[in-house]
Amino acid sequence: MKLPRVAPLVIAAAAMIACFVWAAENEAAGGKPTHFGVKDGSMPEDPRDYPRRGYGNEYPTWPVSKDLPNDVFTFARVRYNSSSGGRGGWGRNRKWSTDYPDSDMNMSYRLQQLTSLQVNPNGAVVDIDPEQVRHYPFLYMIEVGDINLADEEAKTLRDYMLNGGFIMVDDFWGTREWDNFEVALKQIWPDRKIEEIPLEHEIFHMVFPLKVKPQIPHIRYAEYVINQGITYEFDKPGSEHVHYRGVFDDKRRLMMVICWNTDTGEGWEQEGTDPWYFREFSEKYAYPLGINIIFYALTH
Repeated sequence: MKLPRVAPLVIAAAAMIACFVWAAENEAAGGKPTHFGVKDGSMPEDPRDYPRRGYGNEYPTWPVSKDLPNDVFTFARVRYNSSSGGRGGWGRNRKWSTDYPDSDMNMSYRLQQLTSLQVNPNGAVVDIDPEQVRHYPFLYMIEVGDINLADEEAKTLRDYMLNGGFIMVDDFWGTREWDNFEVALKQIWPDRKIEEIPLEHEIFHMVFPLKVKPQIPHIRYAEYVINQGITYEFDKPGSEHVHYRGVFDDKRRLMMVICWNTDTGEGWEQEGTDPWYFREFSEKYAYPLGINIIFYALTH
């Protein structure tokens, strides 16, 4: 990994304060961060215990502070209902679990390795439940093109963001999937505008200055058209152009970034699959963008 270990001290300090404020009231014993994820027993607390086809348990771990074990950033993924098969627990066909746990663990490891942020080696999966989401200042939602939200869930997400939380939405493609997700967006934000985020916005420059708004393809699409430079999912109409859209609060704090027609999590998940894909998408775009978004979330 050629990305330098960088994090301006002010940003790092502010990020650590944010993590402490969200988690410090529940210190864990023995140097293990407290787990606030799903409560139905369907998901392991350690993502390394999640069944993964054809993979071993090769992901690294690292110690956290024994005195302040919750003074860490935890990568938290949202489990939601969808028209393509519900929430489920261990099933790999559930859209909310796309790229899990590989992308989450790789992103957590790179944050720990490349920045001054202290990171929980175990991410979390949370339901759209006030008592679960409130412990995590950053939430990740993926493959939302078939999401189904109850009104109470929409309110939970709205309250979470208005109270300071941040949501990154990723990996959904084409006009059909946008139209369906837009229904959920209107449930969450009936009175707020969805805005295109310009490249000049600080979220693209928090730690790594990006010169473009990247479109990160699924590795199989990328390999199929490697010599054509096509980075969109050509079987999904309306996926040609990448968009980064967002919702702002009354003070112009970005509360939600919507990464449409791109797959940042694939760049995290597949970093070790193909050297060309790693150089062109993981190293160049997926990790810098993910780090920028997380540091924006923790400092605003």
